[in-house]
Amino acid sequence: MSEAVSTQPRRSRFWFILIAVIVLALVALVVVHLLTRSKPARGAPPQVVTVATATLGAMPETLSELGTVTPTATVTVLPQLSGYLTAVGYREGQDVEKGQFLAQIDPRQYEIDKQQAEAQLAKDRASLAQARSDLARYQQLNEHKSIAEQTFVDQQFLVQQDEAAVKADLANIAQYDLDLVYCHITAPVAGRVGLRLVDPGNYVTASSSPGIVVITTMKPTTVQFTVPQDQLATVLQRMNGGANLPVTAYSSDNSKQVASGTLYAVSNQMATATGTVTLRATFPNDDEALFPNEFVNVKLLVDTLQNAVLVPTPAVQTGAPGDYVYLVNANQTVSVHKVTLGPSDGKNTVIASGLQAGDIVVTDGTDRLSDGAKIQAARARPASGASAGAGAAAPGWSGANGASGANGTSGAHGQHRRPHGASGADAASADAAS
Repeated sequence: MSEAVSTQPRRSRFWFILIAVIVLALVALVVVHLLTRSKPARGAPPQVVTVATATLGAMPETLSELGTVTPTATVTVLPQLSGYLTAVGYREGQDVEKGQFLAQIDPRQYEIDKQQAEAQLAKDRASLAQARSDLARYQQLNEHKSIAEQTFVDQQFLVQQDEAAVKADLANIAQYDLDLVYCHITAPVAGRVGLRLVDPGNYVTASSSPGIVVITTMKPTTVQFTVPQDQLATVLQRMNGGANLPVTAYSSDNSKQVASGTLYAVSNQMATATGTVTLRATFPNDDEALFPNEFVNVKLLVDTLQNAVLVPTPAVQTGAPGDYVYLVNANQTVSVHKVTLGPSDGKNTVIASGLQAGDIVVTDGTDRLSDGAKIQAARARPASGASAGAGAAAPGWSGANGASGANGTSGAHGQHRRPHGASGADAASADAAS
């Protein structure tokens, strides 16, 4: 009886331990399974980008340079004789006409010198008249052999000397007349006078520095600028063909257009230090917007390319392959496509080779792309100043939330750099994720 009772507790403990081991084993299997099972593979989502269609259009071929406003005439008025400055007839900063009175030098000394020359002229004329009268008598006597031949010849020479003296007196009087004119200083050219350099009461001398005043021609005016030597051939070809090349001047900060003119002169020498040649354009400057010696930005329109393939400038990338774009394929993937660039106006860039009109390229979101990546066209944001042709959305591409994709990126001002921070694509990604 006691043996049966002792055996029963041992069996109970055995089954309890066995069940506990089994439970622990099952728990361990579950934990191992949960820790070691592989996560289901998920494909990479398509990148949300902005696209645009390459179009045909006209592209102006311009040269942008820094220029200096150079007046057609800058004249420093210098006194041409000595004397006291008695009067000034202009107001500082005044516009004057050619021949207008500017200043007066005391003329009294030159008037006295002229009177002395006139008196000497009267004396020499009287001597000449007497010599001619004597010569007439000597000629009659010489015909009758009543005087020596030498006396007659000497009288002829005396008449010639008196005639020369009269001519010298006339020249002296003319010189004093000119000095009196020089005392009355007038404007040699039309323009604007600067600040007064000499005050009345000062004694001035001939060609004394800094002069009486400086006159600068305000209108018309010119702008001088330089172009690289590799661009000179195109400019000369257009000029020799009789074309009037338009030139536009912009403010120093390039924020607004100041004036419009035409190119009219090319320098005859190349600057060896810089490899540039100087050009000059003329401007009417009726509103006097161009100020002498002012720095301006100049744009010279050399030619206009017609039926050129245009893409938005942000679509052009530069990297290891060179210049390239991300070309959109029919299966909604992109491929790296090398291109040859032409002129650019900042908003659009000419593709000389590598693309055709109608090809679709990525304009925003390129920093997240690679060759063969899947894409989805994003909803475009309106861009200020974007070209209606080159920035149009690719037909048949629906963006996030059903909106058709378009170019929502403004021009990169002609610099072909890889854009950063594609905010348009990020906003579209957020819309798609929500």
